[in-house]
Amino acid sequence: MRSRPASLSVAGRQMVAALERVMVNAMWRRGAQGSAAGVPVSRPWCGPRWVDGDGTVLLEAGVHWDMVSVPRGLGLLVLDILWYDPLCTPGPTMVDSAADRVGFFVPPRAAARWDGDGIRHVTRGAWVAVPSPYLRGQRVEWIVPPDGSGALHPPLVLEPALRRARRTLAVLATAGAD
Repeated sequence: MRSRPASLSVAGRQMVAALERVMVNAMWRRGAQGSAAGVPVSRPWCGPRWVDGDGTVLLEAGVHWDMVSVPRGLGLLVLDILWYDPLCTPGPTMVDSAADRVGFFVPPRAAARWDGDGIRHVTRGAWVAVPSPYLRGQRVEWIVPPDGSGALHPPLVLEPALRRARRTLAVLATAGAD
């Protein structure tokens, strides 16, 4: 946002700051409506009730996206690895606190090998509980919400990050056993 003129009164500066927050939220909300986890706005579950934050919906995997579900410790390490890659912006990622799992949204039928202990590839025929982008402090919530662009995790980036994280955890487990 642009800087505020110094000549505004305190009340004026507060009003401009409040308007800026509303504009940013409106732009994000429009983006979320335009592409919640990669699905066009015309889909019935992607309406204002979901975007405005008062619910979780069940979505069919394998249509617009698949999900790679991993144990929470592994998933958080993978996300950390992805954040430190200067060429990559992590795609939509959510956490299920009760199941102790992290889910990464990837393109459907991605030609990648999602294998390993505790790694599940969720695809056509399965349903996923997807929270509203604004829902916080619930059992299922976004770590990286959909940004409205329709971007998902590229399998060619996510798969090596998963392998690296698994190797790191294996080394830490071995070091802890000594």
